[in-house]
Amino acid sequence: MAHVRNRVREYRTYHALTQESLANYIGVRRETILHIEYQRYAPSLPLAFKIARAFDADLEDVFLWEEETE
Repeated sequence: MAHVRNRVREYRTYHALTQESLANYIGVRRETILHIEYQRYAPSLPLAFKIARAFDADLEDVFLWEEETE
C-alpha cells in the first residue's frame, strides 16, 4: 500500500505564511490546510498543484509518494 506524505507545513513556515493566508491564496478553508499538514487528508491533484505553485516549488518536492514494503 502506498502513502502520500507532504512538506506543506515546512514550506509554509519557510515562506512565513499562516494556514489562513495560504488557504485564502489557494481558495480553500484554513481547516483544509490543517488536515493536509497533519496527514489527515490527501489533497486532489489540482489542489496539490495549487499548493506547490504557491511555494514556487515542484509538486514532487512538496508531496512525496512512499511505497510501503512488507
